[in-house]
Amino acid sequence: MSILRVALDVPLDTLFDYLDAGHQAEVGMRVLVPFGRRQMVGVVLEIVEQSQLDNDALKPVLEVYGGEPTLSSEILRLLNFCADYYHYPLGQIVMSVLPGRLREARLALLEKILGYRLSELARQASLEVLPKRALIQRRLWLALEKQGSLTAENLGETSDNWHTAIKAMQAAGWVECVELKHVIPSAPSAIARPALNEDQAAAVEAVTRQLTGFKAWLLHGITGSGKTEVYMRLLESALAAPEAQVLVLVPEINLTPQLQARFKARFPHEPMVALHSQMSDGERLRNWRQAESGLARIVIGTRLSVFTPIPNLKLVVVDEEHDGSYKQQDGMRYSARDVAVVRAKQAGIPIVLGSATPSLETWHNSQAGRYALLTLGQRAVAQSQLPDIITLDARTPQLKDGLTPALINALHDRLAKGEQSLLFINRRGYSPVLLCSACAWVAPCERCSSRLVVHLRQRRLKCHHCGHEERIHVQCPNCGNPDLHPTGHGTQRLEATLAELFPEARVLRVDRDSTRRKGALEDMMAEVHGRRVDILVGTQMLAKGHDFPNLTLVGIIDTDSALFSPDFRAAERLFAQLMQVAGRAGRAEKPGEVLIQTAFPDHVLFEALKRHDYAAFATTLLQERKTAMFPPYCFQALLRAEAQKFEPVRDFIAEAANIAYGLDGAVMVYDPVRPTMARLNGMERAQLLVQAEHRQALQAFLKQWMGMLRSLPLAAKVRWSLDVDPLEI
Repeated sequence: MSILRVALDVPLDTLFDYLDAGHQAEVGMRVLVPFGRRQMVGVVLEIVEQSQLDNDALKPVLEVYGGEPTLSSEILRLLNFCADYYHYPLGQIVMSVLPGRLREARLALLEKILGYRLSELARQASLEVLPKRALIQRRLWLALEKQGSLTAENLGETSDNWHTAIKAMQAAGWVECVELKHVIPSAPSAIARPALNEDQAAAVEAVTRQLTGFKAWLLHGITGSGKTEVYMRLLESALAAPEAQVLVLVPEINLTPQLQARFKARFPHEPMVALHSQMSDGERLRNWRQAESGLARIVIGTRLSVFTPIPNLKLVVVDEEHDGSYKQQDGMRYSARDVAVVRAKQAGIPIVLGSATPSLETWHNSQAGRYALLTLGQRAVAQSQLPDIITLDARTPQLKDGLTPALINALHDRLAKGEQSLLFINRRGYSPVLLCSACAWVAPCERCSSRLVVHLRQRRLKCHHCGHEERIHVQCPNCGNPDLHPTGHGTQRLEATLAELFPEARVLRVDRDSTRRKGALEDMMAEVHGRRVDILVGTQMLAKGHDFPNLTLVGIIDTDSALFSPDFRAAERLFAQLMQVAGRAGRAEKPGEVLIQTAFPDHVLFEALKRHDYAAFATTLLQERKTAMFPPYCFQALLRAEAQKFEPVRDFIAEAANIAYGLDGAVMVYDPVRPTMARLNGMERAQLLVQAEHRQALQAFLKQWMGMLRSLPLAAKVRWSLDVDPLEI
């Protein structure tokens, strides 16, 4: 009898053996198995004839979901790589990449997608059988005749009053309701392709010539250089092959709808699906199935989409490849960008990584020849020029609630011209500190090593790390002084300042607090594009992916703290963020200007930013990294541990360090330390960094080390994890 080796969602680095019991399961199929006193869903990863256990000790599988799509051998190969590289239990990885409904102990049935099409009777007749006054019916007839079949959503785009009309057409026998295999794209016709400039044309030609076989391309283009148009031309070429599919990764959910809208307008007849965490379980399963079955030819998604089964994958695009959102920060701490490169290599297909400010790792790979470099050095709109970037000395005593006179004057000027402005401050809330004027007490978070942020409108103090909140104090709990005042600036305080300075201006704040409602961000962007907003106040949500033709001024407030951060990646992140924000200005024919308030106007970062010279700044940073032996000139892994009390954390990390010191290998082991946020959400934390000059040396060390750590008695008393290639230390 065949023995099934099954992956289960348990924190154990092993597969579990079960008897097939005549089910004839195949590798990749979901199964229901007994596990202890409960039943669990797992996935068959191997089928063998012999187990290390006696057959009498093995239990049979309870059910095999054989009629469903399985995880392909290509995806299982990728998941095995991730388990080895990130040193995470394979069973937990396999189950985590499945849609929620496929992790449940039941047959996951798809919700039916109903649509409408012309009946056989109608196809033998003509539009003239309808009354000439039945305008909506005639419009629906033409749409169905052109598309073949349409969903209710598609018909709603044709006419608001489609319900009555379609019922009348059904009653007359002209239309029938049918079940669709996939959602029909709704765009009526493809929009015209814009002409490519010289750089774009060269990039498209270079990649198109090598669409067969693996090759990694870095598309380095300044903001507004038309990277998306290059992506779409490459998709056109890839999709020219019969049944071909493409995968496009985006870093954040709020970038998915706008990119999907552009692709729909360009590829109106290509089935397209999106995948991200804000979808309902049913919607995610349906879209996942369409990708897995080959029906969806374009798959757009966030981080987890890199594991979606796509049988005819011919091209992968990673937009904003530098973005930290591609790195998973819990569970298996993988980089979707890096996994995408591995997937492309395993599949033997090209991958394009796009960014105006590539990560130093990717830039280093392009300079070393591992990736091919494509450069877009001019803006796609011919009349559009890169904005002038000017630093404003924030040490002036004439600040008005954190704003320099020069920035205030620039805002006045844009209002007079009817142009829009954006003020960027990457701190939501009213102010970051509630301070006692007598004893200098500041409101702390009781669960974190952080301070509570003042949210004045709600009269609440909130922790932006753990979510704890409480009422604003009426007097200092330390000395009883009633004079407590907010110190520093956040988006809410900046919004209030602007309302006072420019009472006639229409000010819109865009941050996580103001966009919690579903669809709120889309509504706000519509207001901006409709020119019903004069001044935008926002956080990093506005830093990328948005195109505001009438926005000509960007003001950047309070960025200096990142200049002297202990995190060696802080300068790289700050430069990328400021370059992205600056890129919002002057994207159409109107010239743009960027004003940066700083106490260090001559800093090398700002000098490179003024020249829009990413390459020079990257060269400087790479020289510093090489001297210090930091990535990309070495490879790192970070062991983290946390518990409600510090003692077991301290002891576990110390024991882990002692084991590491005793292992052979060309690996540097740093001393255990507490992170900057030593306490988070009620948990005491500590960490241990290890690094090696060569990836193979680090991986060999980690394999040995992790096996020993799992057997430590203290490992069960703390919550611990390993982060390979960490972004935050």
